[in-house]
Amino acid sequence: MVDRNLQRFYGRIGRIEKIHEAGGGFEADGTLGMSYYKSQKRPRRRRGFLAPVVLVLMTVIGIKAAVHTAIGGEVYEERVQILRSGPIVDQVGAYILQADPLTLALAAQLRRLVR
Repeated sequence: MVDRNLQRFYGRIGRIEKIHEAGGGFEADGTLGMSYYKSQKRPRRRRGFLAPVVLVLMTVIGIKAAVHTAIGGEVYEERVQILRSGPIVDQVGAYILQADPLTLALAAQLRRLVR
């Protein structure tokens, strides 16, 4: 004999499992469930390609300024000149490490903070 209540029960269980597989769920009234926390979550911002490049450039300039402050301007320029007279890899390094105006300005600020 077929039990109609049992068929409805298993039908309901099947629907609940489908909802759970799809990421849904049930929440009691007055509780803080997933719908609350998902509504509080800020949408993820896409920064694209530019943000990592800017971060790397800022880091390189900061390191150049720190080294310029630590060893002094004359010694820094001497070492860059040594790199310029080396092989092509060293010449590329010298081009990257040359003291640009932003590096010099940041080095002056660091020098003022250190002393």
